[in-house]
Amino acid sequence: MSGITERVKIGFALPQHGSQAREGARVAHYATTLEQAGADSLWVGERLIAATNPKVGYAGKDTIPDEFNSVLDPLLLLGIAAAVTERVALGANVLIAPLYRPAQLARALTTVDVVSNGRLIPGFGIGWSPEEYEAAEVPFTHRGARLDETLDALEAIWTTDPAGYRGRYVSVPEHRSELKPVQRPRPPIYLGAFSPAGLARIGRRGDGWLPVVPVPGPPAWGRQLVKLRGVIDEAAVAAGRDPKDIGTVLRVNVAAGTDLELVASTIEKVAADTGFDDFFIDLLYVTDSLDGMLDAALQLLARLRG
Repeated sequence: MSGITERVKIGFALPQHGSQAREGARVAHYATTLEQAGADSLWVGERLIAATNPKVGYAGKDTIPDEFNSVLDPLLLLGIAAAVTERVALGANVLIAPLYRPAQLARALTTVDVVSNGRLIPGFGIGWSPEEYEAAEVPFTHRGARLDETLDALEAIWTTDPAGYRGRYVSVPEHRSELKPVQRPRPPIYLGAFSPAGLARIGRRGDGWLPVVPVPGPPAWGRQLVKLRGVIDEAAVAAGRDPKDIGTVLRVNVAAGTDLELVASTIEKVAADTGFDDFFIDLLYVTDSLDGMLDAALQLLARLRG
């Protein structure tokens, strides 16, 4: 076992999309098996709807993957995983914060953190689909401002009692807020971002960054991630914060047909090039069955743990 893989945390996305979603009755089995095998974290993502004629496609394309036509609810999946596991961190990468009412979002995330005894890592973003915003009856404009105000509202609900918030885009009436998350003063807020404005937001107020590692991907991707992380660190210093207090968890997006050895070697190379030590692997496109997904995850754990 190399020194790199000894110190790197390895997690996995939960079965949530496509044909894997239709095996939702076995999500608890998937979660417990990976925890027992030594996984460090389990993750969910967000997809509200997959528009038939999207105004904006996924990942720079004109279309949306067929796998997004079937999806399980991320917050419910986190609750299931929280109930059947004891050790793994439970993360969201990412919830599209502006689609939610802050009070309802706070209640759901507080529930997961309480049930899991403080293992929640809530990750947020602003999304890319106009149709998802339309389905949630939320304007697509001013998404960044809505995200900021939603984070402010969550902060108020999680750290004060009575709690309330009134902003330009979201509001929460003053109310009693006695039940708090186990993590104090609140769960760490991670944000997904690659734009300069998004990276600066992480530096000003985030507890962590959620970048992506594509596999296969550019050979110098690690150096690019370090450069982007530098934008976060500069914004943190400008805001009077210590960049060391801002974590990084990397999502490894694996393309269909990719050899698992390439996945493992990519993680090792990116870890060596960047110093980042927390990864989770999304096997959505690797297999169309939960058993195949679990087998691939166990193979990767064995390969990376030595």
